[in-house]
Amino acid sequence: MTAPGPAEAICSRKGCRTKATTQLLWNNPKIHTPERRKIWLACDEHAAWLQDYLQGRSLWKETLPLTSEEPR
Repeated sequence: MTAPGPAEAICSRKGCRTKATTQLLWNNPKIHTPERRKIWLACDEHAAWLQDYLQGRSLWKETLPLTSEEPR
């Protein structure tokens, strides 16, 4: 019997089940230390929407492509 492989990275947008291509790093300064980074994954369709959402709340730190070695 073969062990299941890692789950495919999917978009973090509510209701979306599309493969993620981007990672959005964010931090809530009210509850996280400055160096801490949380990660949301996004598909091509939702990357800009999620980034705008995080930026509008002053939580966004960086947007990076999702590679086979990530998320970080």
